[in-house]
Amino acid sequence: MHASVFPTACGHLQTPSPSRIASSSSSPSSAIAPPSLRHSCMCNAAASKLKCYYQAAACHRSSAASKLKCYYQAAAACQRSSASRNCAQCAEDREGLARRQLLVGSAGVSLLGWSVSGDIARAEELLSQWEKVPLPIDPGVVLLDLAFVPDEPEHGFLLGTRQTLLETKDGGKSWVPRSIPSAEDEDFNYRFNSVSFQGKEGWIIGKPAILLHTFNSGESWERIPLSARLPGNPVLIKATGYKSAEMVTDEGAIYVTSNAGYNWKAAVEETVSATLNRTVSSGISGASYYTGTFNSINRAPNGDYVAVSSRGNFFLTWEPGQPYWQPHNRSSARRIQNMGWRADGGLWLVVRGGGLYLGRGEGVSENFEEARIPSRGFGILDVGYRSKDEVWAAGGSGILLRTLDGGNTWKRDKVADSIAANLYSVKFIDDKGFVLGNDGVLLRYLS
Repeated sequence: MHASVFPTACGHLQTPSPSRIASSSSSPSSAIAPPSLRHSCMCNAAASKLKCYYQAAACHRSSAASKLKCYYQAAAACQRSSASRNCAQCAEDREGLARRQLLVGSAGVSLLGWSVSGDIARAEELLSQWEKVPLPIDPGVVLLDLAFVPDEPEHGFLLGTRQTLLETKDGGKSWVPRSIPSAEDEDFNYRFNSVSFQGKEGWIIGKPAILLHTFNSGESWERIPLSARLPGNPVLIKATGYKSAEMVTDEGAIYVTSNAGYNWKAAVEETVSATLNRTVSSGISGASYYTGTFNSINRAPNGDYVAVSSRGNFFLTWEPGQPYWQPHNRSSARRIQNMGWRADGGLWLVVRGGGLYLGRGEGVSENFEEARIPSRGFGILDVGYRSKDEVWAAGGSGILLRTLDGGNTWKRDKVADSIAANLYSVKFIDDKGFVLGNDGVLLRYLS
């Protein structure tokens, strides 16, 4: 027979002594977590909920003889942290916990209804390090980029298709729509591709070609005209200094400005198509007579670029000072889906069908080693480094995977399996982390 513990009020629980728990259990090995533990975790402060649950999971791993004492201590600790909280605050915490569970309910599992000893072990497995953030946008919107204002770390902007521009002032916990009058006086439905800030100065670019600039942390945005002769559509912009930025198009043109975008200077002498058509015997498979655009492009902190051809049959790199893009053969028979830079300066590469490869050493390399990643055949679309060791990979059908050893071993975040969306981008900015997807899906990392 299990111990009976009943809440007298939300946040005020009666927990029996260890001796009463022991005497009411048939044997230590059959002990389960007291209901007070799950109730006090539910009413606990938002910042300590996960810690409270993991205390319970740690108890579950304890030896049978010490389980009861461990559960009692964990319950008492949870109760102390919530004893001064009122019912209104507890209700707010309950709503926050539901978001932290990241749609666990839709998978048919409730963390608040533990009834058997195995539930605590499942809690450790089901509690995700991500929460889904509700957004005031249409379901069909694809989120494409976000950035925060360095001088105001909690202030940021989120971009997407259908002229989506959202603003946050609480570090990404909540977002509100923003409108830019100068971008709404035409019949175009802009796709905002990239945003970047340095200090309070920020830039936004999009398709059809549009450039927006702010000096006041996005309080107001000025539209800066772009030449109709611009080769390709702007796909990436990077703030590099006061009134300075670097802009890249999907045809490989790179331009820099030092006067707030009123004049631009070419950093490469020709587009990728021109380079490859000029060097027919380049030795790059699929590069001859290339007439296409980039499928993806990523910039390293030192200003180096890596880009994937539209067909995924080779990749290109560029370093500041080089006159042309440099093409490279792919290392896998499968076509490249995306590429980017690791935290240690090396390259990562994902191929269609869910394969992940890590470049040997730092810098540009054509030698890659395949990482064993449980993608289950779903395509990996992006990889984000929180540190050299902690890395997250996201992809089709809500797949989300993590490694804590730099990519040697990976584990799937099973809670994300219930998200019916493709996850396109993983971003870590200082102490914040986000995953961007289609259908307006935004996940926020719980540090």
